[in-house]
Amino acid sequence: MIVFVSGGAKNGKSGFAQDLAVKLAGGGKRYYVATMIPVDEEDHQRIRRHVADRAGLGFETIECGGDILSCLNYDKNGSFLLDSVTALLQNVMFPAEKNYEMDLQAAEKCAHDVAAFAKSVANAVIVSDYIYSDARRYDESTECYRRCLADIDRLLAKVCDTVIEVSAGQLIFHKGGLPE
Repeated sequence: MIVFVSGGAKNGKSGFAQDLAVKLAGGGKRYYVATMIPVDEEDHQRIRRHVADRAGLGFETIECGGDILSCLNYDKNGSFLLDSVTALLQNVMFPAEKNYEMDLQAAEKCAHDVAAFAKSVANAVIVSDYIYSDARRYDESTECYRRCLADIDRLLAKVCDTVIEVSAGQLIFHKGGLPE
């Protein structure tokens, strides 16, 4: 089962997604696909909090800040928790090795690769942040990033079995359901 989870920041997406990935794994392999490349202390704190939250749950961490298809080298019958598409897109669209210059071809490839990943594994919970719906206008590169993330999220909504929005800790099902 492939589940797409989206919602605003600090709404409980990661905790819900983590619990769901454990449930989907049953007694099988559990992989946490960590996409954030930390750049400041706030990022490091977030990573430490996520590591502590999944302690004892049997996840093997896969550090994957770019090529999501490299995760297919692991047991495809395991359960993958990809957290998050938001960070993954940021990493590939504004790569440090290119002085954070925007790379739209990399964003398009990221969309294709995330969908291919979702179609290639038995179980995955894929997390993204719903950051593109407010009325505020941002600079051109931020607006382009938001559009690219929205495009990826729409693509994931098509290819995933279940689509859930987490809002204020409440689950809103847009497609499919969850196993009992």
